[in-house]
Amino acid sequence: MQKSNRKLSLCQALTLITLLSSPGCLSSLPSSRGVELGVERPQMHRQIHFMNEWASWGGWSVCSRSCGGGASVRTRTCITRNLVGGPCSGDTRQYKICNTKKCPADSMDFRELQCKAFNDRPLVTGSSYHWTTFHGGSDPCELSCLATGHNFYYNFGRVLDGTPCQSDQGTVCVNGKCLKPGCDLIFGSEQQEDACMVCGGHNSTCLHHRSVYQSNGQNNGLFGYSEVTMIPAGATHIRVTDNSRNYLALQNGRSQFVINGNWKINVPGEYNVAGTKLLYRRSADTWESFEVPGPTQEDIHIMVLSTDKISGIEYEYWLPPDRYALYHGRSQLRQPHHTSNHLPFELPTTTTTTTTATTTATTQPVTNPQFWGPAAHWPLQPPYQQQPVPRLERDENRRNRLPAIHRRAHCGKCRQVRGKGERQRQYCQKDFVFRAKVLEKVYHGEETRYDVQIIHTYRNRYRLEHREFLWAPNKCDCPFLEKGHQYVLMLRRHINYENTLNRILLEEDSYVQPYRAREDGLLRPLEERCGNRGSRTPFRG
Repeated sequence: MQKSNRKLSLCQALTLITLLSSPGCLSSLPSSRGVELGVERPQMHRQIHFMNEWASWGGWSVCSRSCGGGASVRTRTCITRNLVGGPCSGDTRQYKICNTKKCPADSMDFRELQCKAFNDRPLVTGSSYHWTTFHGGSDPCELSCLATGHNFYYNFGRVLDGTPCQSDQGTVCVNGKCLKPGCDLIFGSEQQEDACMVCGGHNSTCLHHRSVYQSNGQNNGLFGYSEVTMIPAGATHIRVTDNSRNYLALQNGRSQFVINGNWKINVPGEYNVAGTKLLYRRSADTWESFEVPGPTQEDIHIMVLSTDKISGIEYEYWLPPDRYALYHGRSQLRQPHHTSNHLPFELPTTTTTTTTATTTATTQPVTNPQFWGPAAHWPLQPPYQQQPVPRLERDENRRNRLPAIHRRAHCGKCRQVRGKGERQRQYCQKDFVFRAKVLEKVYHGEETRYDVQIIHTYRNRYRLEHREFLWAPNKCDCPFLEKGHQYVLMLRRHINYENTLNRILLEEDSYVQPYRAREDGLLRPLEERCGNRGSRTPFRG
C-alpha cells in the first residue's frame, strides 16, 4: 500500500513538472482535475487583449489652392496595443475641400498653370519646350501637357490636389483619384444635404408643397403671359416642369423678368436668381424645367408664356415650418358666407386636396425621405378644434364697425383714393398691405366677395393664406376690381360683435391701385418707415 502511494506521488510530480513547462496546457485542464490530483493549481495571469485604435486627427494642412476649390489633408496614426491584432480599419489620411470661392475672371486655368510651370525645363532628352494643357490623356488626374508647336504630349505625373477632373463635373483630383466632396466637405464622404439643406438630415425640419397649375380657359389659344404661382422666399429644392408647346418664364421679387420675359426666349443654362442658382432645361420635344437648390432670398414668380392649351404645370418646393404656415397654413380669414354655426376649419381627413379653377394642390405625409419624395405633413393643431379668435379693441377709428351696406339702387360714383399722403397713411394704419390677383367675384346678398391669390405681402399684422376672400359691404363695385387683374390693396380686418365673422374688409375708402412696377417702387421705402408689423400710429409727413 505504501509502495502504491509512493508511485502515485511520483506520477503526480512528473505531471506537475510537465504542466509547469506548458502553461497553456494548465489553463486548458478542468478545475476538477486539479482537485482530483490533490494539487493546488498556481494562479496564472490571464492575457488581456487590447484592440489597436486610432489616435486623434492632426490639424489640416495648408489648402492646395487659394481659390476655385483646393484640397487640405490631415493624418492620424494607429496606436498598436496588440502585436497579434490586425491594423486599424480606415484611412490614415482624410481630405477636405477648401477655398471654394471663385477665382477672378482673368485667372489662368489651374491645370494650364501646372503645365506652364514646366516651360523651358529640359526633359530627359535635354530638349526644352513650352507646354499647354492636353485634354486627351487617359487618366484625368495625370498632368498631360502638349508641347506648343509640336504634335506630341508629355505626362508629368499626378496633378496637384484640387485640380478639377475632366471626366465628371463636380469632382476634383485628390491623391491621384477623382473624388467628390460630401456636404460635410470631406472628399469621398457619402453625406448629402436633405431637402431642408441639412447635411445628413432626413427632411424633418421643413415641409413639402406640391401642386399642379391648370389653365382656367382664359388664355387657351392666346399668346400671352399668365402667373402660375408665387414661391415664397426661403424655399429650397424648387422644381417646376412642363411638357407642352408653351414656355416657362420667371420673374424675381420685383416682378422683373429673368427668364423668357418680354417676348424673348432665353437659351437653357444656369441663371442667378434670388441669391441662388437656377438650372433651366429645355428639350427638343417641348419638355422644360426649372430647378433651384435654394434657399431663395426673395419671392419668385413662376410664369407661363402661352402659345397652346396648358395641360398642367407641376411645381414643388420645401419651406421651413414657419414659412409654410404663413403661406399654406389654415387661415381664419378665408371664410365662406356667414352662417350662425361658423367653424373656421374643415373636418380632419387623412389627405387634404384643394381644387380650384387654376390650381390643384395635394398635401400628404412624408413616406420617403428622398429628395423629391412625397409631400410632407406638417403637425398642425387638430383642424376640428376651433382656435380662439383675438378680439380687437374698439376705438374711435371704427376698426370693428362694419360700414353701412349700399344697395345697387343707391350706388353713386365711387370715391377715388389715391395720392402720396393717402398711400403713406393707409400703409402704416391698415392691417394688410399686399399685392393680389382677382380670381373670382361673387355677389352674396348685399355683399360682394372676391376670391384673390396673394402674390406678395408688403405688410400684414395677421397671417395670410396663399388664397383669401375679400368682402365688400356693397354691390356697387366700389372700389372696382376686375377679374384676372392684379392690384395693390391696403385693407383692414373685421371681427363682428359675436365673434362669428373674421374677415378682410374691402371698404370704399380702401387704398386700391392696379399693380404697376412704379407702384411697387413707391411702396418699398414705406417698409422702413412703418415696418412689416409696424405701429398703429398714423404717419406724420
